[in-house]
Amino acid sequence: MQGMKQRWTFRLYPTPEQEQHLARTFGCVRYVWNWALRLRTDGFRAGQRIGYPETDRRMTALKQQPETVWLNEVSSVCLQQSLRDLQVAFSNFFDKRAAYPAFKRKEARQSANYASQGFTFDSATRTLKLAKIGEVRVRWTRAKIPAPSSVRVIRAASGKYFVSLVVEAAPVELPKTGQDIGIDFGVARLATLSNGERISNPKHGAKWQKRLAFYQKQLARKTKGSKRRARAKRRVAKVYERIANSRLDTLHKLSTDLVQRFDAIYVEDLNLRGMVKNHHLARAVSDASIGTAIRLLEEKAERAGKTVVKIDRWYPSSKTCSHCGHVQGKMPLSVREWTCPECGTHHDRDVNAARNILAVGHTVTAHGGTVRRPRAKAPGRTSPRSANGADSHV
Repeated sequence: MQGMKQRWTFRLYPTPEQEQHLARTFGCVRYVWNWALRLRTDGFRAGQRIGYPETDRRMTALKQQPETVWLNEVSSVCLQQSLRDLQVAFSNFFDKRAAYPAFKRKEARQSANYASQGFTFDSATRTLKLAKIGEVRVRWTRAKIPAPSSVRVIRAASGKYFVSLVVEAAPVELPKTGQDIGIDFGVARLATLSNGERISNPKHGAKWQKRLAFYQKQLARKTKGSKRRARAKRRVAKVYERIANSRLDTLHKLSTDLVQRFDAIYVEDLNLRGMVKNHHLARAVSDASIGTAIRLLEEKAERAGKTVVKIDRWYPSSKTCSHCGHVQGKMPLSVREWTCPECGTHHDRDVNAARNILAVGHTVTAHGGTVRRPRAKAPGRTSPRSANGADSHV
């Protein structure tokens, strides 16, 4: 089977001299990104279309100017990749996959991307050398690492360094189990399966909310530009990093378990971007990271030879009786259990929704069609169904 591109991330431990050079590299990459973004934005407002070829040509002249000659101190590969990354950001914006590119800040996460010309990697000795930096110390957590096509060095807001490799690895198909499942993701429970299993929501963000508020209050009292403010900011970043790591660990374990146990997984195509606009649900939905859970399921299922199918987000899975098909009227979020007036079956809201998701997925898959409608929005419907109480699984 043909290999698949994957991104593997490892911890990086640069020397003090390498940290200084990386700081200069991050600064130059950030400067080129902001300069090109301003150039393209001003050109667009003036009626000019400035793309990657034009910014590439102008950057060559920029590096020759006396006031910006310091751009030559770092690898030109990273600066070139910064322009390519900006082009990808604009492509995502015009295709409505992302917001308009934003300017990079010094205090935020920093990164520099090295293409194949900017690094060398020895798979036998697992030695990584970066242009103008030399060999770097990496904590490799995998036994075999194929030659990467690109390397991105990252400095997190907490001060930790990472190296992210894009490699082509052969997928490992898991044995077929002959089982399939419907999953209803939510907030009260992270996931409810159609077989009745309930997976609790650990709510990692809520556990650290008091300590995070304490550190943020300390940060607000520090003088801007002071070293104490920088230390306080790192403390806040470390709490956020711990929350993210705990959340990702939970989702990795969940997605791995589901892909190993089931051949076909059916989920709902939730409008998560709209759900976070509801200020009653925004924090809880973000803490649950439902979008990340579905993305991990899709990626791992593809590598394992399994399938993940999304059903139409407008299907009333919570209000439809999974026994007789009767559709209830309005059902607010406070209703967690209900009895069907037609057949008298008593339902748990989330289990019933998961069973309906499984049934609808089976029906459409059997006919060889798709369970997803076009992305065109209905007139006047700008928020998810949870906003008006029509159907939600939180």
